[in-house]
Amino acid sequence: MPKTIPNCPVEMTLQLIGDKWKVLIIRDLLTGTKRFNELKRSVTGITQKVLTSHLRDMENDGLVIRKIYAEVPPKVEYTLTETGLSLKPILDSMLAWGTDYKTKYAE
Repeated sequence: MPKTIPNCPVEMTLQLIGDKWKVLIIRDLLTGTKRFNELKRSVTGITQKVLTSHLRDMENDGLVIRKIYAEVPPKVEYTLTETGLSLKPILDSMLAWGTDYKTKYAE
């Protein structure tokens, strides 16, 4: 969990998912468990280093579970925790708002 818990709930949410990459990672994990390379392909433009860093942060914050299989080559899968899944209504609202905005302002 984060070391400092802000008093403001909005600030707390932003501290956990206020980065565009984290929101896109969550978006892709909402459809189910993914391997690292699947996430790297689906989150367009993210570097391996940034993806690794954000997945570690999200694991430490209790949003993602990382499962390692004892195989060669190693297989690692990422899944949202219940807390991570609880962000779905926020992403659904972002989807609705973004769709509405595009409809009104798309050229």
